Amino acid sequence: MASRLLYLARHGEQHRAEDEAPEAGLSDRGRRQATLLGERLRGLPLDAVHHGPLRRAAQTAELVAAALPGVPLRAAEMVGDHLPYDTDPAGLPPAYANFLAGFDARERADGPRRTAEAVARFATPPADGDVRELVITHSFLIAWFVRHALDAPERRWLGLNHHNCGLTVIRYGSGGPPNLIAVNDVAHLPPELRVTGLPPDYRF
Repeated sequence: MASRLLYLARHGEQHRAEDEAPEAGLSDRGRRQATLLGERLRGLPLDAVHHGPLRRAAQTAELVAAALPGVPLRAAEMVGDHLPYDTDPAGLPPAYANFLAGFDARERADGPRRTAEAVARFATPPADGDVRELVITHSFLIAWFVRHALDAPERRWLGLNHHNCGLTVIRYGSGGPPNLIAVNDVAHLPPELRVTGLPPDYRF
């Protein structure tokens, strides 16, 4: 039976994350998070590491790949930082509605198109054999993959928040629906490196 084991991880903490500058790389904590994620994945028979085009995702992937000798590293626009779905704000809390209003028409068209490409590429079993791939991406796309695996309503990608370098694992097999194996697992991070990338009042 063919299967795809898809490992998803959000990039490490961004330098000056409050600025949300797209060209910003990783903070010192972000580099440490990425290194520890690589150490956790060391020895897994991964076929490839894919990452989005932004610097913080590329740097995270490079640090993770340093622990995975021989595993190819591939950049892909489809796993970048974009709006996964042109979500209707009607009936949503004001905070979500205001957030969605910040996306322009181009972003509302391009984001879902790229997300559909990512789902078609990664959220299906392979034609044959077993495939294991890691995707270093952003919180929105991981939320969409989790929502997709659960066959939840489209707007439920909202409210799924992911730690920097948290690990989510989904298995796609030819014999049934996707299996959500792990979500937002940060067992590889010490307490001081967890819960970054989330609003301060979410922290525990």
